Formats: sequence, C-alpha cells, structure tokens
Amino acid sequence: MAELSTLARPYAKAAFDYAKEHNAINDWDNFLLIASNVVSDKEFVSLLSNPAISATKKASLLIDVYSSQSKIGDLKAFGNFASQLSEHDRLALLPEICIHYSKLKSQELKQVDAYVTSAYPLTDAQRKTLQERLAISTGAIVILHEEVNPDLLGGATIKVGDKFTDGSVRGKLKQLKTQLTV
Repeated sequence: MAELSTLARPYAKAAFDYAKEHNAINDWDNFLLIASNVVSDKEFVSLLSNPAISATKKASLLIDVYSSQSKIGDLKAFGNFASQLSEHDRLALLPEICIHYSKLKSQELKQVDAYVTSAYPLTDAQRKTLQERLAISTGAIVILHEEVNPDLLGGATIKVGDKFTDGSVRGKLKQLKTQLTV
C-alpha cells in the first residue's frame, strides 16, 4: 500500500500543478475520479494486464471511456497524462493518484472532510451549527459526510483528519463502564 502511495504521489502533484496553472482543478478532479473508476473495473483490469494491447491503445481506450461519460475538460491534456501513465505501466495507480490529488485540492481550497455518524439524521440547524463550529476549530471550509447508525443510541461521532470525537451515548456508556470496572 505504501509503495503504491509513493509511486502515485508525484503523478498527483504533477496533475495538480498543471490543473492549478490552467485553472482546471475541478476538471482534473472529475477526470481522475472517472478514470480511477474505469481502471478499477474488472474488465479494464484484464485489459491492462494484456501484453498484446499497446500502451497507446490502453490510454486511448481510457480517454474514450472518459469522454463518453463527461464532455468537460481538456481531453488533450488528459490524454497526454494517461499516455504517460500507460507508457510507464502506471494506469493501475489512478485510484491512488485520485486520492492524493483530492488531498492536494482540499489543501489548496482550504477544505476538510468531516465524517459524522449520528444516531438520527441531523436537522438543518444541527448541520449548520456543526459546520460552523468545525470551521472555527479547523480554520477551513468543512464538507460534511453524514451517516446514520441507530446503534449509537444517541449523539454522534465525528472524524476530521486523524482526530476522532465520540459524543455518542454508546461511547459514553463504554467510558462509564471502563471507569466503574477500574
């Protein structure tokens, strides 16, 4: 896993630098997301491992699939990027490149992802308050990803980056149990 990440990072950085320079950060994000989904498809994986298909043809097929799903962006630049990856047998890195690119995009746009799991769906007022408080504590724009898990009984858990806060009733009960058994 770490090896894939190490190999993908420079490609993600190059794509991000190009996208930033050409005011196409969202276009490249879209391209990388679709391309990573394509190369993760079982049929495309077998195509990638087929030595009878040239690197140029593999890149061309990827761009064809992308262009059939999206008409946004600079197909020539995407094609050049896909060709470079294909020539170095790196198309399979696209999912990892997409992850690193998304991190670079979030840093550039000063955004953080907050993963909230609550016992009940959040109301609009709760959502707004949570976003405001997290924005103050992180100094960034907060993008909420919500999930409902009735097993929490009440409250919520929040994960931002590597920080995890358990404000659920289930979590509080576990803490109480631990304190009482010590």
